Parts: sequence; structure tokens; C-alpha cells
Amino acid sequence: MSLSGGRSVVRWAGRIVAVLVSVCALVPAVRLVVPATAGPVGEPPGVERQLAFLRSALDAGAGDEAQGLFPEGYFFLHALYGLAWVELGMRRPPGERSRALGEARWALARLDAPPGRAPFSRDVVPPYGVFYQGWCNWLRGGVLALQPAERRDPAEASRFAADSAALAGAFAASRSPFLEAYPGQSWPVDSTVAVASLRLHDTLLPPRYAATVTRWVADVRRRLDPRTGLIPHQAEPGTGEPAEVARGSSQSLIQRFLADVDPAFAAEQYTRFRDRYLATPLGLGPAVREYPHGMDGPADVDSGPLPLDVSLSATVVTLGAAQVRGDAQLAGALAGYGELAGLPLDTPWTKRYAFGLLPIGDAFLAWSKTARPWVTPVPPPPAPSLSPWWRFPLLAALAVIGIAPWLPALLRHRSRRRTPR
Repeated sequence: MSLSGGRSVVRWAGRIVAVLVSVCALVPAVRLVVPATAGPVGEPPGVERQLAFLRSALDAGAGDEAQGLFPEGYFFLHALYGLAWVELGMRRPPGERSRALGEARWALARLDAPPGRAPFSRDVVPPYGVFYQGWCNWLRGGVLALQPAERRDPAEASRFAADSAALAGAFAASRSPFLEAYPGQSWPVDSTVAVASLRLHDTLLPPRYAATVTRWVADVRRRLDPRTGLIPHQAEPGTGEPAEVARGSSQSLIQRFLADVDPAFAAEQYTRFRDRYLATPLGLGPAVREYPHGMDGPADVDSGPLPLDVSLSATVVTLGAAQVRGDAQLAGALAGYGELAGLPLDTPWTKRYAFGLLPIGDAFLAWSKTARPWVTPVPPPPAPSLSPWWRFPLLAALAVIGIAPWLPALLRHRSRRRTPR
């Protein structure tokens, strides 16, 4: 090969590399700008394909793999899959809900079987603990909500009524508003889910639990974390007194469910949460801290790793909390940032994030993108928490990456134009 031929190959190889780098910068820039949510009414783009990926992963044993990562992995993966289908079904006309109903029932059946109950103890009140009973009851109510009132399955309605009564009885018998999830262990987020399911009961079946909910809210207000004024992460069993500061991994869930428990209390708590936990690490996009501003703490199985004090799980779940609270600006920003940082892999049939290595992450994201209140109307949007220019640093960085491979050629071209003939 001649010297000129070799130079030509090098130039073309350089151009190909430059094109690839520019495309790799352009695609995430577009994903950052294009809306990734659809609010509480529309159907979020890509979520049904995410659920197709999750179903294939569940059929291949992803639930057992998730169980190896954290104690409720199997349970959460199935519960979130079923709940995301309920959310999608609620966005569709009654005559187009059969698939959503079938998939939600499938997920609930897996939770109602021995593998779903395996991590939990029967020797607590309620049996298997408030975590298990609360999430199951919420999903069970969602299955009922997808059915027209006049055609609801009587056995499903009866089971929902019975489980709701058992939960209400457990709250009535307890001095603490925070029931045990495991023997001697109490996390307030679990009781928040359970109480939300009682509110859901009273919208689907003859109301019975308004007094239970009112008492619960009053008891919780007396047991807020003194540092943040929020519901604590962990509570003392038996008394419900705060045992640990409020943390992002549980607050992101609490804020989503509290909206359906007591809208006024939820509005107060959401404002406090957003003020104390929302962050923009390195000035690049919104994220949610695990611990409040001014406080550091260790990572654990709830938070996951904490790069720059940020909890990735809390950030994903806060997307849903923001959407339920009518905070479309924050929900859209978190979703857009996820499209950039989550490395989504799209096909015509499926969509997965982080190359599908952690299906539990896909499940939380699908559930968050489909968030909507089930009991109360969507509230008016709160005051904005982000600058409208929050995307600019990320877009600027992507522009630099996309342009950089072309700079040598541009400089050579400019040099040739300046060289006198």
C-alpha cells in the first residue's frame, strides 16, 4: 500500500470514529430532552416493553436471583411488576384492561404462594408482617380496581375485605402506628403502604376505616424524626418512637403512598423531603440523597451504594413520588436523567436499563414512571425545585464530547485556508 493510500485509510478510520463518538453523544442528548414520562393520565413511552423484558426475566428465574441480593428481592420484583401493570391498566379504557388484569393476577398469585412468603415470619401481627400484608393488600386492591364494580370477582373482593380487616385490627391493637415487618423490627414505610391500602378499601368497598386512618396519621405526627420533621426510617418496635433519621430510600416510597393516605399531611411531608434530600451532585442533574443535607451515613441494603451521597434507588422511586404529588418538573427531570445515565437498550419488543443486569432496577423504574394516585386527585403542582436550565451542563458536556473528534480536522482545514499559495 502506498503512503498516500495509508494516509487515506487513516483519515477514513478517523472519520468513522468521529461519527461514532458524535452519535454516542447525540443519542443521550436527545434522550435527555425528549419527555420520558406522560403524567398521571398518559401511558409512558417504553414501559410496556420494559414489562415484556421483566416477564421474560421472571420466567427465567430473576426473582430467585433478586432474592440473593436483598431479603425482599423475590417479593419486590413480582410486586412491582404486578403494580406497574395495574398502573398501565388504569390508563386504558375498561374494555382494554384484560392483559393488565391477567398479569397483575399472575404476580399476586406468586406472592400468595410459599416462595413469596418465605422470608417472612408468621409469628408477628399481622401474620407474615406488615410489609408482606401491606404490599399484597395494595396489589390486591389494584386488581379489584381494574374490574368494573358490577363485575368484580366475589372471591377477590372477599379476600381484600378480609385482609383489610386484619390489618385494621392489627393497627387498633398496637400502641405504635408502625407495625412489625419482622420480629422486633419496624420500618414506618411498611405501615404507610398498609394504611394506604385501607384507604383504597374504602374507595372500592363499603367504607370502614376512616377512623383507623385518622388515628394513624395523628399517632405518626407525634413520632416524627426530630432532625428532619419527617417520618423516620426505622422505629422502636412497640412504641413507634424514632430509631433512625429519615432516609431517602424509605422517604421516596413514603411520599408516594402518603398522598393517598392524607393529602394535607402528604403535602407538608413532601415539601420537607424535597428541601432536605434533593441534590445536584457536581451540578449535573437532580438526584436524591440517602441522608439529609449536612449529614453523612453508611450505605446498606436499603440504600445501595452511595456515590456522592446519592441513593440511586431513592432517586428512581422519587420519580414516582413526584408524579403522584403533581410535581411534573421534578418527575420529568428525574426521568430524563435516567434516560441519560441508565444506559437504556431498546428493541422493538423490549426495553431494559443497565443492559438488563439488574431487573429489580427496571421494575422500580417502570413502576415509578406509571405512578398516579389511586385514592385522591392529583394535587396542584408545588413550587418548582429546579432551575429551568438544569439540563444545560449535561448538554454542554455532551456537545464537547460530540465535537471533540472533529477538532483536528477542523484545525487542519483552517490551517490550509490560511496558508498562502
